[in-house]
Amino acid sequence: MRRREVLLAGSSWPLLALFGAARSRASAAARPFAGAEHVADRARALAARPYRPPSARLPAWLQQLSYDEYRDIRFDPARALWRGRGLPFQAQFFHRGYFFRERVELYEAADGTAVPLRYAPAQFEFDGLPRPGDEDLGYAGFRLHAPLNRADRYDELCAFLGASYFRAVVRGLAYGLSARGLALRTGDPAGEEFPVFRAFWLERPAPGAAQAVVHALLDGPSAAGAFRLAIRPGVETTFDVNARLFPRVELHAVGIAPLTSMFQFDAHDRDGVDDFRAAVHDSDGLALHTGAGEQVWRPLHNPRTLQESAFAGRAPRAFGLMQRKRAFADYADSEAQYERRPSLWVEPQGDWGEGAVHLFELPTADEFHDNIVAFWRPRAPLAAGREHRFDYRLHWCGTHAWRPELARVRDTRIGAGYRGTRRVVIDYAGGRLPREDGAAVLAEVAADRGRALHPDAYPLRDGGWRLTFELDPDGARTIELRALLRDAAGPLSETWLYRWTA
Repeated sequence: MRRREVLLAGSSWPLLALFGAARSRASAAARPFAGAEHVADRARALAARPYRPPSARLPAWLQQLSYDEYRDIRFDPARALWRGRGLPFQAQFFHRGYFFRERVELYEAADGTAVPLRYAPAQFEFDGLPRPGDEDLGYAGFRLHAPLNRADRYDELCAFLGASYFRAVVRGLAYGLSARGLALRTGDPAGEEFPVFRAFWLERPAPGAAQAVVHALLDGPSAAGAFRLAIRPGVETTFDVNARLFPRVELHAVGIAPLTSMFQFDAHDRDGVDDFRAAVHDSDGLALHTGAGEQVWRPLHNPRTLQESAFAGRAPRAFGLMQRKRAFADYADSEAQYERRPSLWVEPQGDWGEGAVHLFELPTADEFHDNIVAFWRPRAPLAAGREHRFDYRLHWCGTHAWRPELARVRDTRIGAGYRGTRRVVIDYAGGRLPREDGAAVLAEVAADRGRALHPDAYPLRDGGWRLTFELDPDGARTIELRALLRDAAGPLSETWLYRWTA
C-alpha cells in the first residue's frame, strides 16, 4: 500500500466534506466495557494467537471505485453520532470501498457499556452510484467534529482512516501530515508492514467536556496493541496517547510514535524541478530537542535513493516534522495552500530509555505520495510475549520553539559555488541575535567528509543573520554537515544538520 493512497483525500477533506457516518443503535446489544483495560485484554488475547486480518469482503463495485467515485459517497451530517444532544463533539463514519476495504468495528462507550454502531445505507448519499442492499457492510473509519473555529459550528477535527493512520487540524489551519499507531520494517526492501486499527470505542463526552477520548485496538502479523487517545482541540490540538504493545514476534525494526509527511522540493533541493511554485511540501524539516537539551533543525530532502538518518541518544525531550514557512509567497499555490499545513511534534512522557529518532527520506516525483517518515526506535528490540508501554503527547500546531532564546533556521539554500564547490546559505531569525554588524558572532561549521570552506556570518537588513560556507565534496557521495551561530556566551542558534548527497 502506498502511503499517500492511505490518505488520498489529502487537503481536500476539510474543503469537500467527502465522507460521513451516523448513529444507528437499533437492536444493538450493549456489552460491558472497562475502558483501557478492556482494549488491552483484547490486544493481549489477539497477540497470543496467529494473526487473522479484518474482513475485506465487499461487493465488487465498491472495491472497484475510482478516487472520484469514492469521494462521491457522502454522509448526511444530520445523522452524526451525538448530533442534537448539546455535546462538545460529534462523530461521523467513513464508508468502505476504494482502497479502504477492511471492516472496522466501532462502538459508543458510556456508563460502563459499549454499544456497536451499525451501518445503514440510508446514512449516505451515493450520488448516482448503486445503493447497497440491507447487508451490514460496516465502516472503514471515523472522524470527529468540534467547534474548532467558531462556537456555533462543528468543524472537522480529526480523522482515522486506513491502516493505523490518523491526522488532525488546529484552529485556522487545514489537514497535512499524518500520525500512525505503529511503524514496522520501514525502508525494508522486503516491504513495510502496516498494522491496522481494527476496532474503536468512542467515549460519549460529558456536556462541556474539553476532550474526546478514543480507544483503539491495533493488530497486524507481528504485533497487537491497545491505544487510548485523549483529544483536545484548539490553537494547538493535542493527543495524549497511551500505547500498550503486545508483540507476536521480537520486534527489531519498530517505530514508536511514527509521523508521515511529504517533501517534494524547496530552495535547497530543486534538482530537475520545472514548477512555477517556490516550494511543495507538507513539512520542511525535522526538529529535535535532544535529551541533552540541544535544539536541532534538519531540513528535509527529496533524495535520488532512500536515505535513513538516525539521531541517537537518551530519550529526546521532543521531536517532530514541522512546517515553518507560513506565507502564501513561500509556495504560491492557491489550491493546495501548503502554508496552512500543520506541524506535528511528539513529547515523550516518562523515560523512553536509549534509542534513536530515525528519519526516512524516500524519492518522490510528485506531491501525491508521502515520502517522509520519522519515529523513535528503542535500542533494544521489543520482546515477544510481553507488554511494552509508551506514553506520549502529540502536538498539532502552527509553530513551536522549545528554546526561544535560540535563533531558528528560516531558510536553507544550496547552489553552485566557486570551481566545483557547492555554496550553502542558511538564514536565521529570532532568539538573541545581535542586530548590528561587527558583533562577535562566529559561524561554526563541520563536515564529516570533504571540506567546509570559508565559513562566514553577517547580519541581514530584516534583523536576521546569514551563515554561509563553500562545500568541496572532494569525491564524497554523501556528507553529513553541521552548522550553528555562537558568541562568547555560547550558542546563538539551534544546530543545523544536513545530509548532502551527490
